[in-house]
Amino acid sequence: MDHYTTQWNYPAAIRTGVGRIDELAEACQSLGMKAPLLITDPGLAALPMVEAALTSCRAAGLRVACFSGIKANPNGANVSDGCDAFRAGDHDGVIAFGGGSALDAAKAVALMANQRKDLSLWALEDVGDNWRNADPAGIVPVVAVPTTAGTGSEVGRASVITDSEAEVKRIIFHPGMVPQSVILDPALTVGLPASVTAATGMDALSHNLEAWCSPLYHPMAEGIAAEGIRLVRDFLPRAVADGQDLEARQQMLTASMMGATAFQRGLGGMHALAHPLGALYDAHHGMLNAILMPYVLRANASAIGEQSVRLTRYLGLAQPGTSTLIDWVLDLRESLGIPHTLSALNIDTAQAERVARMAAEDPSGGTNPIPYGAVDYQRIFVAAVEGRL
Repeated sequence: MDHYTTQWNYPAAIRTGVGRIDELAEACQSLGMKAPLLITDPGLAALPMVEAALTSCRAAGLRVACFSGIKANPNGANVSDGCDAFRAGDHDGVIAFGGGSALDAAKAVALMANQRKDLSLWALEDVGDNWRNADPAGIVPVVAVPTTAGTGSEVGRASVITDSEAEVKRIIFHPGMVPQSVILDPALTVGLPASVTAATGMDALSHNLEAWCSPLYHPMAEGIAAEGIRLVRDFLPRAVADGQDLEARQQMLTASMMGATAFQRGLGGMHALAHPLGALYDAHHGMLNAILMPYVLRANASAIGEQSVRLTRYLGLAQPGTSTLIDWVLDLRESLGIPHTLSALNIDTAQAERVARMAAEDPSGGTNPIPYGAVDYQRIFVAAVEGRL
């Protein structure tokens, strides 16, 4: 029975529905904020939705400013610059506004801004009990407002930040990183291009799917993962076909959040490979997971038969089993215009050994259904570059 001895953590207060962004100032005030720093990416900072958010906060008496110095794959320098802006403006909380990159960077700023000056961000990498290096009293409150349906970072206890010097993505973790308040307003996502909707939606699928396949005991996460996968099946094609479909947008925001909640059960080989590829090639994380998905499922086939049967039955697919699951993923990808190979992203095999070594060291692989070493990851990576399924 030792297998059943564990600890479970589930997340924040969540406001869902069209127009809930109008409650942003109230959400900040409920957490005691008087001077929040809104952190977003440069593309969003130029859009009316950010200006409207800032205006509504100011109208409610909040002294709010905006920081947008964040890359598509945020790095340590972006977090450091955000901390400087936070301290310079004498802020007392963070509004994390945007896609996964903005949310991850904002959460890292909220974690680090009030820590002791000699504490490095990398000292909080998700290894062992590193999180204990942080003073929890130094973590400032966060209101998270996702504008893409992919990472689910708004309910996550970690941020993925690139260590540019080492050319590696590191998972920064602390239990106190979960935003205390979340606003899921589908109206904020309607302007997302179809290609980005597809890639981020497949990222949500990868989180739910890897959590489903994890060997760890966590029935609540397993149940959430199964329903998250069903929502992706039913609503991602609709959101890609019609970006104004508010029901599909809401359901994909929910599926994304469910994926990040479910992967408390663990991730796997998709993410173990996507992280080094994102660090080395600066490629879109969701797109990487989308392309890698069937190759990792095929590699894991001998260990996920029972899970595949249960999942395909739940999804109502014709023939229960792993082959049917992989065929469904392939059909879904094709319908969304997702490429079949990594070479479509200008990724070749020149750094195959390095990628494989980094994947073998990535903590995401710790809950893959089959423990893989560098040789195994190299085989999967080369197959994904060349399109050999």
